[in-house]
Amino acid sequence: MTDGCVLIVRRGALHLTRQVYERFFHQLDTVVLLRDGGDLVILPVRHQAAGGYVIKLRSGAGDRAVVAADFFRDNGVEDDVQLTLSATWDEARAALIAPGAFE
Repeated sequence: MTDGCVLIVRRGALHLTRQVYERFFHQLDTVVLLRDGGDLVILPVRHQAAGGYVIKLRSGAGDRAVVAADFFRDNGVEDDVQLTLSATWDEARAALIAPGAFE
């Protein structure tokens, strides 16, 4: 696993700073969000036609947001809850992992 980063879940959206986006998802338009036990798994999607959640530009600074209120609600995270998550890149899974996000 690589050095970590911080992610924010707020109002049903996963917020990525410009630095986090460029480091892990550079030039991608979509990601797949999965729950693996208590962990949040964020998989990059290379071809937008494969599906997933759209990564939207959120600020002039290049910050991004993945609006996924349905995913978070289905996994027990209400819209009025804010989560601050630590995440690391897992080479074996080819995904950004936020351990304990749903605990």
